[in-house]
Amino acid sequence: MCAANAMTFPAQPTTAPRRWLAREIGATLALSGPIVLANVAVNLMTTTDVMMLGWLSPHALAAGALGQSVYTTLLLFCIGVVGALAPLAASLVGADRKDFGGLRSAFHQTLASAFLLAAPAWLMLWNVEPILRAIGEPPDLAADAARYLHALQWALAPALLYFATRSAFAALDRVGPTLAAGLIAVVFNAGANYVLIFGKLGLPALGVAGSGLATTLSQTAMLLILIGWSFLDPRLRRYRLFAARPHFDWPAFAALWRLGLPIGATIAAEVAIFGAAGLAMGLIGPKSLEAHAIALQIASVAFMVPLGLGQAASVRVGHAFGAHDARAVSRAGWTALAVTMTYVALSATTMLTFPRLLIAPFLSRDAADLDEIVALALSFLQIAALFQLFDGAQAALANMLRGIHDSRWPAAMAIIGYWAIGAPVGVGLAFFTPLRGRGLWIGLACGLAATSLQLLARWRGRERNGFLLADRATSAPAERRSPNALAD
Repeated sequence: MCAANAMTFPAQPTTAPRRWLAREIGATLALSGPIVLANVAVNLMTTTDVMMLGWLSPHALAAGALGQSVYTTLLLFCIGVVGALAPLAASLVGADRKDFGGLRSAFHQTLASAFLLAAPAWLMLWNVEPILRAIGEPPDLAADAARYLHALQWALAPALLYFATRSAFAALDRVGPTLAAGLIAVVFNAGANYVLIFGKLGLPALGVAGSGLATTLSQTAMLLILIGWSFLDPRLRRYRLFAARPHFDWPAFAALWRLGLPIGATIAAEVAIFGAAGLAMGLIGPKSLEAHAIALQIASVAFMVPLGLGQAASVRVGHAFGAHDARAVSRAGWTALAVTMTYVALSATTMLTFPRLLIAPFLSRDAADLDEIVALALSFLQIAALFQLFDGAQAALANMLRGIHDSRWPAAMAIIGYWAIGAPVGVGLAFFTPLRGRGLWIGLACGLAATSLQLLARWRGRERNGFLLADRATSAPAERRSPNALAD
């Protein structure tokens, strides 16, 4: 890259290693702690859905798992786009904490984008049954998965609006409200699932549809809590996130999508490979799908910690990136990665040591074929323990790169890792060897390993180059850039 299109950060004075490391670990944990707990709370809603559907019947559990594999793929792609607000907002705050208008404008473009993304997703989810039957899913399973999704799909827009609001709050170091909203929603969701699935308090038993409706109501409640908080918190009130009249700002809108579309593609590539694994498990057999749903849900709950640490890293790195502090960018990134890897080592050990304890809550003792489902879930969980290491690493590294507005190459790396490496390995082992479901999980582990290694190489390359600003929109000197001229 020539000097005309790139800019490096100025060198910063050295601080005693122990002092900066302790300070950075403390800042990362302080920011990530509420985010992690909020992520766990949100994921526990899905866990509650799966658990209570398992209490209803193994068939209901399989239908819910199939529906969630479709919904989650769409949701997380959309979250990738609106989630680009987090590094963009962090850079704005890092550059000028009094730039109220710039952050508010970026936030309003994100709210508009949430509805633009939700509309086609609603259309697809409403017509999901023929899609599932066309790819070979059993008709009764496809019908119940569609019933579940017809109630769940309306959670999509509130979930995206909640995530956008949460991203703005995180950039402003206001993560407590997201935790409070998540904890309230978990309790509400559990009660709503029980009442709506099984028909309590005089209401009809809605079965799988009741679980989807419970999640929709819970996501809406989380959004309303954050909206209310934005009017109560003195610092948030200054930004008038919801009080000011929304307006369209093309540079901010384009910046969000330039950064967000590759992030969405990265997330979708990973989520889709897990969704495809769920669909493939359905072709292998219902017992394999039920066991896969249990093992995947356990792994998903464990993943909420690396995800939260990565999201905190994106904000910490973004603040330093906005302030043009290369040393702080590097320290924030490596600290988050080290903390993440420490956690995933403990998580993997727990899965290997107490697998039956983790599986037990998901199945009724009188369920048919209980022993076979448990045996399959145990075998899947052993592999999940291994890929926890790679999954945690890729989560941290991807978010570190997003903090420096680098999303295009990481998206390509994710697609290569998951689909050019992980998918062929998984399909080959599952359908052409006796490994069956275990082969699919081995393929998932290979895809995560390949992706994390590529992202690590990308981060090291950007670090060696002083975290160059590679896009023309950001190559101008900082003092001449407008608050909305943000891109990757």
